[in-house]
Amino acid sequence: MGTLNGSDHPDRSNRSLQSTARTDALGLGARRTKTRWALLVIVVAAVTWSLRGTGVSLSTLITGWAGAKDLASGLFPPQLDEELLRSVGAAVVETLQISIAALFFGTILGIGLAVTMAGNMGAPTWLAVGARFTATVLRSVPELLWALLFVAIVGLGPAAGVYAISLHGTGLLAKLVSEQLEAVDPGPVEAMRVTGASRAAVGAFSIIPQSRSDIASLVLYQWECNIRSSAIIGFVGAGGIGQALGISMRLFRYQELATLMIALLLLVLIVDQTSRILRRRMGAATARAGKGLWGIYKC
Repeated sequence: MGTLNGSDHPDRSNRSLQSTARTDALGLGARRTKTRWALLVIVVAAVTWSLRGTGVSLSTLITGWAGAKDLASGLFPPQLDEELLRSVGAAVVETLQISIAALFFGTILGIGLAVTMAGNMGAPTWLAVGARFTATVLRSVPELLWALLFVAIVGLGPAAGVYAISLHGTGLLAKLVSEQLEAVDPGPVEAMRVTGASRAAVGAFSIIPQSRSDIASLVLYQWECNIRSSAIIGFVGAGGIGQALGISMRLFRYQELATLMIALLLLVLIVDQTSRILRRRMGAATARAGKGLWGIYKC
C-alpha cells in the first residue's frame, strides 16, 4: 500500500503542474485577447478622430468631382508649341543639374559623416556622437523647409534647390552608408588590426572595399530621390521644372501644366532606369529593395 501511495505522489504532482500550466496558458491567452481588442479599439478611435478632424469623407470627394472633371478636361490636349517646348526643355535640364549638383555635395558630406559615425571605423566617441547628431538634424528637416530657408538666404533660383537637397541627402546617406560600413564581414577587419594596421588603413583597405558596391548603389538611388525632390521644392521658387509647374498652376495654364507633367514623368523614368542599369552593372543587389536598409530609404 505504501508503494502504491509513493508511486501515486509523482503522478498527482505532474497532474497538478499540468493543470497549473494550462491555467497559466489560458490566463495568458485571455490577457493577449484583451490586449488585442484594446489595441483595435484604440486604432479605430484614432482613425475616426483623424478622419473627422481632417474632414475626409466620401461626400467631399463627390462635391469636388465637378472640379476634378474641369481640371482633367483642361489638361488635354497638352500644349506643344515650339516656344513652350524650349522652355520645358530648359526646365528639365535645370532639374537635372540641380539633382547632380546636390548629389555631388550630399555624397561628399554624407560619406564623410558616415565614416565618422560608423562604430567599426574607430573615430573618437565625441566625434562620432557629434556626426550622428548632425546627420539626424539634416535628414529630419524636409527638403521643402530647407528650400524655404535657402530661398530666403540666397534668393530664388536653382542654387537654393541644390543647397536644400544636398543637406537632406547628406543626412540620409550618412545614416545608410554608416550602417553599410558597420555590416561588413568583421574577419578581414580584425585580421588587419592584428597586423598592427592603423585605423585609417583598416577603413580604407578593409571596411570600405567590402561595402563599396552597396554604397555606390545608395548614391545612385539618392540621385533618383533628388530628381523627385527638385520637382517639389521648385514650388517655393527653388528652380527647375517644379518652379515652372507652380507658375502654370497659379496661372491656371492647364495645357501647359500637362506638358510639364509629361516631361517630368519622362525624366523620372529615364533617371530611374539609368540608375537601375548602373546598379546592376556594379553588382549591387537591387532585388533587396524594400528589405533591410532599402526598406527605410524613402524619397
